Amino acid sequence: MGPQRANLTLAHSADLAPRERPAPVAIIDIGSNSVRLVAYDGLTRAPTSLYNEKVLCGLGRNVLTTGRLNEEAVRRALAALARFRVLCNTMGVSRLFVLATAAARDAENGPAFLAAAEAACGESIQLLSGRREAELSAMGVISGFHAPDGVVGDLGGGSLELVDVRGSVIGQGVTMPLGGLALQDLSGGSLKKATKIARENLKKAEPQLETLRGRSFYAVGGTWRALARLHQAARGYPIHVMHGYSVEPTDELNFLQVVEQVDAAQLQDVESVSEARRPLLAYGAVVLEEIIRIGRPRELAISASGVREGLLYELLDRETRARDPLIASAAELNALRARSPRHNEELLAWTDRFVESLDGPETLDERRLRHTACLLSDIGWRAHPDYRGDQSVNIITNAAFVGVDHPGRAYLALSTYFRHEGTAPEKASPMLRGIAGPRLFERARLVGGLLRVAFPISAGMAGTLEQIPIAVADGKVVLRLPAAWEALAGDRLLNRVRGLGRIVGLDGRIEIV
Repeated sequence: MGPQRANLTLAHSADLAPRERPAPVAIIDIGSNSVRLVAYDGLTRAPTSLYNEKVLCGLGRNVLTTGRLNEEAVRRALAALARFRVLCNTMGVSRLFVLATAAARDAENGPAFLAAAEAACGESIQLLSGRREAELSAMGVISGFHAPDGVVGDLGGGSLELVDVRGSVIGQGVTMPLGGLALQDLSGGSLKKATKIARENLKKAEPQLETLRGRSFYAVGGTWRALARLHQAARGYPIHVMHGYSVEPTDELNFLQVVEQVDAAQLQDVESVSEARRPLLAYGAVVLEEIIRIGRPRELAISASGVREGLLYELLDRETRARDPLIASAAELNALRARSPRHNEELLAWTDRFVESLDGPETLDERRLRHTACLLSDIGWRAHPDYRGDQSVNIITNAAFVGVDHPGRAYLALSTYFRHEGTAPEKASPMLRGIAGPRLFERARLVGGLLRVAFPISAGMAGTLEQIPIAVADGKVVLRLPAAWEALAGDRLLNRVRGLGRIVGLDGRIEIV
């Protein structure tokens, strides 16, 4: 029995061997408030974080008044860097980039710290100028948003960078000492004085803020993400992913004033914010409030992509940069989790033909969302059939996608839910329905109805759909089934064709050809 059991174990181990993946890349970001390591699964258009760890060192605390980095903060930072070096070796990181920002840039003992830091992490360190930091933040937003148009604001512990971005075009950036730690230091802990300092400094950013009216403000940085998390908790908001979360400015102003007026410990869900960051929330609120009042943006959009993601984006070739990051992310998840990834790729053209036969137009953004929904349509198949809809919604609403806002994310979740659970509107989550809005909600039902027709034909396998088209013809939704597959034309399939027809206000039928 012993040798047989050993052979069986070896066979199972071979079956479970991971597929070949690109070597990880990593970035260490030495900021004014934290030192962070993020390792990514490769240099791709939509890299996924393999490992993320930060240590709140507070290097930038009191730098503007003392001119020096605090010795205890330096000790903590060097210990973190040495730890991160070991972790990178453990993960087999192929390329490691180390960046330093405002605290090391402004302190008189910054050069000595950087020398010690290079020894601790075993890599040369790029000391970013304020302008370079703004440029990389803008690239991070370009990498993480579909066709961004607005002003990027990156709030760190020591500085605030502002830069205009239109599509892939980056304007001239400006940097100011308005990071949370810097503002706390300069104001002596007075929020009233902090407001005055912020207002005076933001006058330097008039070229950037004058262009903001009616456009988006992309908020980058841990303090602003923490404020957004608290805003979600106050609203009872169901999608907890920060990236792409957007807020109407008037609503945000009311919330920011609450943050400035009450003790942080009284804020709902404040436990989700680290204790070291809580004192900085009010200063982040002060700066954001002044930006809203001066710039009058159309919306505030939270970005989880910043300097680190901007650096990775900059390293890509032109062809890879041009790829849609949302489609790239969905294609990766499709390859990892679908029964037949090629089948879901075939759904793109199959649904294209149906949508083109409809009278109503589909926007380019709706088309890319529909294609993404097709790629994600079978990611929940390993769950029990009774729970595939809920499982898929949970994966999609919490996935680390970029290139999609929260209404688009809700649409993707609803599309896959309808595919599994039926397209009756009352089946959907009212919260997701509200986030998606009326137009995207109905588009999600349409795609869900199409998917409900496709899978009973193909069983989720490639090579069938192109031979069985569905389209609107003669005022009806018509599925053309070759005679060789006539046995598929039972009540189950017919009911699904008719269900799709009801979504578009038409009868449905199956034709044998």
